[in-house]
Amino acid sequence: MNTASVDNAALLTTIDRVATAFSRLRGIKEGLVTDNAASGIQFDEWDWEVGVGLYGFLRRAISANDQKALQELVAWYSAQIDRGLPPRQINSTAPMLPLAILVEHVDRPDFRALVEDWAEWLVKELPKTEDGGFQHVVKERLNDGELWDDTLFMACLFLARAGVLCERNDWIDEAVYQFVIHTRYLSDPVTGLWYHGWTFNGRHNFANAFWARGNAWITVAIPELFDLVPTLGEKDRRFLSNVLVSQVRSLKAHQRPDGMFTTLLDDPSSPLETSATAGIAYGILRAIDAGILGESDKVHAERALKAVLAQIDEEGVVHGVSDGTPMGHDLDFYRRIPNLPTPYGQALTMLLLTEVFIESGRRQ
Repeated sequence: MNTASVDNAALLTTIDRVATAFSRLRGIKEGLVTDNAASGIQFDEWDWEVGVGLYGFLRRAISANDQKALQELVAWYSAQIDRGLPPRQINSTAPMLPLAILVEHVDRPDFRALVEDWAEWLVKELPKTEDGGFQHVVKERLNDGELWDDTLFMACLFLARAGVLCERNDWIDEAVYQFVIHTRYLSDPVTGLWYHGWTFNGRHNFANAFWARGNAWITVAIPELFDLVPTLGEKDRRFLSNVLVSQVRSLKAHQRPDGMFTTLLDDPSSPLETSATAGIAYGILRAIDAGILGESDKVHAERALKAVLAQIDEEGVVHGVSDGTPMGHDLDFYRRIPNLPTPYGQALTMLLLTEVFIESGRRQ
């Protein structure tokens, strides 16, 4: 499927359907609420799953100038804050990225104050690993001495954007440093692919897993950082551009002819994974826009787009998305992760489809 030949009307209908399904997701493993349920975003847990979902929902709302959707976001954040937010950690930071962007579209000083306070907490109080990396603390465990590739999307993009919003160059510098230190320990110098995690307690990469969605977080996060921080320095752009080019070179080699990627990128017998496929395709398109990748790489995003569209049902639910994935200590762990409807699967698909729609509009 060539993005130039996409039916814009049909694509817009699909985007809206996927966004509606996101709004109707009550929680992980709970499925969609009924059509006659209360309107607005139904997911009722402040954590990474909905954080990624809110980011995709927000990006779609801004591109469509959908004021109703923006107000639904305001209502969701207001309700969560009024109820009381959970303890701060890496995964509970994920909803802060869309909030930092939402602040630029609504007059809510309380939202901005939360953004400032949370960013300061990340820098000053979040546990750090050796070399000053953001320890991947989650609600279930401290993960002492561990770096995970998820962290760059879940926390560091927020910190970078908060630095722009609040004119705190020190926050931007810290976010960029996290990209550098995570690259040092998680990016494989042979293939350019990223391992899921690293531990300083034993100094190894756990199962040495080239986990597909973890790699997608990187393919998305690098060009997204360039967009979120327009003033990013040339040496940082050069370094991160080369990191992404190296990764995408291997990703292209591991993409199936039908456009999909497998849960373990270098194991074609492992399950197909839609959220990784959507995220990688979106990241490639964003990297082309940023001048990191060339136009010739677009064919890989187009193959992925066709595959992702085939995974969306009539209600807008994206199928073939694997459940949240803790650190695996053997490769079979990743092969056994079940599939289910998720906010992040909806979000990564929304991001891809919205980017294709925007690109199509540029050509008209």
